[in-house]
Amino acid sequence: MSDRTDGYADAALAVARAEGQLGAIEDDLFRFTRTFEGNDSLRMALTDPAMPACRRISVVEELMGGKALPASTALISAIVGAGRASELPEIVNAFLEKAASERDHEVAEVRSAIPLDDSQQQRLAAALSAATRKQVEVKVVVDASVLGGLVARIGDTVIDGSVRHRLEQLKGTI
Repeated sequence: MSDRTDGYADAALAVARAEGQLGAIEDDLFRFTRTFEGNDSLRMALTDPAMPACRRISVVEELMGGKALPASTALISAIVGAGRASELPEIVNAFLEKAASERDHEVAEVRSAIPLDDSQQQRLAAALSAATRKQVEVKVVVDASVLGGLVARIGDTVIDGSVRHRLEQLKGTI
């Protein structure tokens, strides 16, 4: 992690603490970053040095407006406006790690074919905590390619309980 990435992550953490909305801002930044990573057009637009910063910021505001906290929108806008959109995933991941570390937690990125409700997320967090012997916070990404089941990543550990993975295992035995 570069000093610049670390600096942006620290600044985002300070803003989230000051706003008293750490959990909600974590969720907003996580969701926006996963959308950014999964959408080539958005990534190209926000990283295009030929596009004026004010236009890149207006794209962020259009996408996040009404769906995210104003502080979350301002944080993403600041990163994009500074020409650091290409570093967004690294900055947000560092922010998430710092926020979780403050609470002595690990972040699990869970990919599921369908959205998980709060009860399912709590049960999943409890199961992952028991399996890893760490306090785990779950961040869910809806990913149709999973087909069914879940894929969880906690740091360098991947737990793949997806239907796709099981089918691939079956193909290997035939």
